[in-house]
Amino acid sequence: MARKAGLINAVDQHIAQRLQLRRIMLGMTQSDLAKKCGVSFQQIQKYETAGNRIPAARLFDLSQAMETSVAFFFSGLPGNFPPETKSTRSMRVSEAQENDPLSKNESLQLINLYWKLPSDAQRKTIMNMLKLLNGEDK
Repeated sequence: MARKAGLINAVDQHIAQRLQLRRIMLGMTQSDLAKKCGVSFQQIQKYETAGNRIPAARLFDLSQAMETSVAFFFSGLPGNFPPETKSTRSMRVSEAQENDPLSKNESLQLINLYWKLPSDAQRKTIMNMLKLLNGEDK
C-alpha cells in the first residue's frame, strides 16, 4: 500500500504524527510497538511517516497497544463545526500541526522527564524555574 512521493493525504499525515506522538509519550520504541501489534518495525516506520496508509483494523490494534482510543489519532483535525465557527477554523491540517508545540518531540521529552521526577517538590522547583526564565512571577 505504499504511495508515490507527494501523494500523502493531509489526514494520513496527521494520523501518522499522532501515532508517533503517542508512541513517544509512552516511551516505546518502534520495535516495542511492532511486537505488540504483530508487524515489523519497518511497518511502524512507514505508518509514522505516512508512507503507508494505516488500515482501520490496524489503527484499532495500535490504539489497543498504546492504551488510547482510536479518536486520539483524529484529535486536532478540522471537522464539522457550526456555521458561525467555520471561518475561524478554516486552517489546513499542516498549519495546525506546524504551530502545535505538542507535535514536537522536544515537548514530549520535556513532559516525560518532568513526570519522571521523583517528587512533587522537584516538579514545583522545575515549574518555578521555567516561570522565572519566561519572566513570569511564581
